[in-house]
Amino acid sequence: MTTSKRRYHITTFGCQMNKADSERMAGILEDMGFEFSEDPNNADVILYNTCTIRDNAEQKVYSYLGRQAKRKHEQPDLTLVVAGCVAQQEGEALLRRVPELDLVMGPQHANRLKDLLESVFGGNQVVATEPVHIMEDITQPRRDSKVTAWVNVIYGCNERCTYCVVPNVRGVEQSRTPEAIRAEMEELGRQGYKEVTLLGQNIDAYGRDLPGVTPEGRHLHTFTDLLYYVHDVPGVERLRFATSHPRYFTERLIQACAELPKVCEHFHIPFQSGDNDVLKAMSRGYTHEKYRRIIDTIRKYMPDASISADAIVGFPGETEAQFENTLKLVEDIGFDQLNTAAYSPRPGTPAALWSNQLSEEVKSDRLQRLNHLVAIKAAERSQRYFGRIEEVLVEDQNPKDKTQVMGRTGGNRLTFFTGDINELKGQLVKVKITEIRAFSLTGEPIEVRQALTV
Repeated sequence: MTTSKRRYHITTFGCQMNKADSERMAGILEDMGFEFSEDPNNADVILYNTCTIRDNAEQKVYSYLGRQAKRKHEQPDLTLVVAGCVAQQEGEALLRRVPELDLVMGPQHANRLKDLLESVFGGNQVVATEPVHIMEDITQPRRDSKVTAWVNVIYGCNERCTYCVVPNVRGVEQSRTPEAIRAEMEELGRQGYKEVTLLGQNIDAYGRDLPGVTPEGRHLHTFTDLLYYVHDVPGVERLRFATSHPRYFTERLIQACAELPKVCEHFHIPFQSGDNDVLKAMSRGYTHEKYRRIIDTIRKYMPDASISADAIVGFPGETEAQFENTLKLVEDIGFDQLNTAAYSPRPGTPAALWSNQLSEEVKSDRLQRLNHLVAIKAAERSQRYFGRIEEVLVEDQNPKDKTQVMGRTGGNRLTFFTGDINELKGQLVKVKITEIRAFSLTGEPIEVRQALTV
């Protein structure tokens, strides 16, 4: 089949892992000769990379699919693909609900997109959701940014949190080798990328499935060891990572982050609830006291580090007093940013079947109260930036003010300042902060720093 001048469109829902998968699949499609189309209605292949963490994201997918399924009746050559977590969760049931679909593929099959599409082009309707060993992908992703990039270090998750579908839809933990990760980062450095975010559903679990044990009895490959191994990749100026799990977060990792100059002083460590009984019901494997000790240790080594997290309100059986323990944790720690969500029952998870579900009114009220506190604490945390000189990696033009550029501090604060994007994109600029807001800053440029040499 000839694919010259044919177009594709990808819509991505959900987390950073999905965004990274979409970049890889876009790279495969472009290697096949497809061109990217901003408008899905002008595309010959439409791919929805889906998320099932929240019900509203899942329902949005079906809404999008409905419109394109009608279009397919008029354009039979249109190819419709559902990838990601909804595809893995629903499998063949998706075809029964939307028979116009050509391909349903789980996250573990992202690297196989070319083979699966060739089967579709051969006249088959394909469902690829069986567990597989994820092979190294030699395809170059189509990166959405020319400055920052994602690099997956571990796929899947072995945790069994009672509210979460990730282990069901993304499979068991599979760590990439340190050599493969470093090789991808070295190529990014050669291409001019300045910042790399290392990704994993549970990044602290990196290396547990790789062979080898140290004389001290530790896994031969840990995430801390990986940071030391990739830190000196030429051209890459900044390293970030997500997402961390409090159960496995170690002081050794914190010490490495404090020691390695390229690692940004920003930690994303979800706590989900500030109440121990709720954490136990969630099967999170830690207490709020342990979480507090982690934050205290981070601030001992890096007093100015930014802390962000995730929290869920309205978990089945959560009392008002238990919710107030979450508010107290947020008040005591003072997060720079907190991603919040009301509990949403997900198919195949234990908590979805419990009889002590809370009403939507209670969940909405608690979410609103938590978000109000989050904004107050974030604004308080922002105060420390006023008048300081922060180093900002320029990523793009401010879409609301074409005279400004925007980027992030090492602590992950979005920052705006006057400048020419053509001159500054990808540059590290020292900026004096003149305006502060809860989640962003504005400043005046002082100087452009020359790249580190390692």
